[in-house]
Amino acid sequence: MRDQRLPTSPGFWRSPLRGAWFTSVLGLVLLAGITVLFVTGLLSYAAYNPDLSPVNDKTPDKGLLGFYLFSWPTDPPWLYRLTQGVHVTLGLVLIPVLLAKLWSVVPKLFTLPPARSLAHALERVSLLLLVGGALFEFTTGVLNVQLDYVFPGSFYPLHFYGAWVFFAAFVAHAVLRVPTALRTVRRMREDRAAEDRAPEGRRGAEGLGEEPGAGDRPRGARAREAAELASPDPDAPTVSRRGALGLVGGASLLLLVTTAGRNFDGPLRQTAVLAPHGGPEPGTGPAGFQINKTAASRGVRPADTTEEAWRLVVEGPAGTVRLSRAELLAMELHSSSLPIACVEGWSTADQWWRGVRLRDLAALAGHGEAPDVLVESLQPHGAFRRGALRANQVRDPRSLLVLFANGEPLSLDHGYPARVIVPAAPGVLNTKWVARMTFGDL
Repeated sequence: MRDQRLPTSPGFWRSPLRGAWFTSVLGLVLLAGITVLFVTGLLSYAAYNPDLSPVNDKTPDKGLLGFYLFSWPTDPPWLYRLTQGVHVTLGLVLIPVLLAKLWSVVPKLFTLPPARSLAHALERVSLLLLVGGALFEFTTGVLNVQLDYVFPGSFYPLHFYGAWVFFAAFVAHAVLRVPTALRTVRRMREDRAAEDRAPEGRRGAEGLGEEPGAGDRPRGARAREAAELASPDPDAPTVSRRGALGLVGGASLLLLVTTAGRNFDGPLRQTAVLAPHGGPEPGTGPAGFQINKTAASRGVRPADTTEEAWRLVVEGPAGTVRLSRAELLAMELHSSSLPIACVEGWSTADQWWRGVRLRDLAALAGHGEAPDVLVESLQPHGAFRRGALRANQVRDPRSLLVLFANGEPLSLDHGYPARVIVPAAPGVLNTKWVARMTFGDL
């Protein structure tokens, strides 16, 4: 007999909550949620127009993993606000479900022998990749949301490649396990119906923690799997499995309430105490909307943005044009009401922007029809101090080189003397402190 004090012994795991039904319900929730996470993650990747220019794509040697099917559209203007808000909020909401799922299957990680056959060995390897990938993706995602870059290297390639490893293992695991999970949940419903018809003394077993269908367990591999999850000598139950699921659901609901507000306006925004930059907005008035990076943090000095020091350099077939802010103000100005949405999952309401249309600057540079553009910032460092925009983004009449926000000149932290705003573009491509714009095919 194995030493009951070791995790390799089934008797070590005493919780009466573990079992095929509990694990199956959590697994089905994760199946739906992680599929949505992966799809919205791919949309976030597409929003950067990664094939446009290397400055937009931080995933070297991506090969087939970086397939790219379409230019990111500018309509609807809130598209990225929606897709990335769903991606980040859902990722946070699923954390309690993921932790509960990992807790429910932890005995399987210690079963001996570690591999009963080649197929079982491959399954165990895929399980290791699945668990490791899930922890890696959720951890790096949470750290990025909070702007805590404590992991080595850049978040962008780490999260990108990690997502593919995780999702490949997730698909393999789902193919193997979803049929069993569906049968288990269906069997639970049948057992409940049978329990309702049973004599009084046999009712309520599942509510006390007994596995549904315990009197008619499956045989063979399924029986062995159930034994690996359910304790052979469980402790007395203190909560039912449905109560445990309610606790997991309550934790997810709490995370939803305390994070989703950063995607909305008004009083809801103040409820997002666990979201990125949880707390009050940076001041009030025309400049009182959220930012990611301050000018000081990016090394942009006020002396570099004065009327005397700053010039916008515009390059194209007509040559190089240098424009002061006063000369930009003398051009025809236009207005757009657009939100800002960032990869960390937060967004602002529509702000009222006013400035020069990007397509007018392209015409000034000598282009009859606006092409792609490479936008460079004054900031001396940072992964996205340069960003490329596709022609469809440049040609949109709402795409501006902004000089005013909400009726006042831009504040320094919001990009003074000039910044870019483009409908539906990720925040990092709405470059602040613009110094140079090079129009042409990239």
